[in-house]
Amino acid sequence: MRRHSTAFLLLVAAGAPAFAQASRGAPPPRTETQAGRPTRVPIPTPVPPIKLEDQWTTALVRRDAATFERLLAPEFVYTEDATVMSRADVIRSVTGSDRVEWARNEGMRLHDFGDVHVITGVLHLRGKGRQGAFDRRYQFTDTWQRRNGRWQIIAAQDYLIPR
Repeated sequence: MRRHSTAFLLLVAAGAPAFAQASRGAPPPRTETQAGRPTRVPIPTPVPPIKLEDQWTTALVRRDAATFERLLAPEFVYTEDATVMSRADVIRSVTGSDRVEWARNEGMRLHDFGDVHVITGVLHLRGKGRQGAFDRRYQFTDTWQRRNGRWQIIAAQDYLIPR
């Protein structure tokens, strides 16, 4: 697996089940209180992107392709240095030859634009690949969009920080 695949996968933390994110649709069911007054069941709040970033790192270590299927928007695009990858390319790379053993996000900052959130930070990862052990840090920018009541990543860009 190429290094850009590993970096990207770490950027967008995941691991939350799909049902953890709310979806739009019919209003919540009405229930009757003991006093006979109707009340509504609260709608769950979608998992915010800043938390999804950390969940993504967990899914990368676990090589959990299903999590990436859920978090990446259908039109997702990823750029690292001079390489552009599609959603399918990224999902295939999750189980590639590099093995991420440890990953964490550092210094994340949220830039809130309503239904679009841009998150910047540094992804630090360690693992083993065809060329031996690696310890890499990537500066990243991830763009998330609230779609149908849940957050999905629509674009990401990584830059390997030189040593």
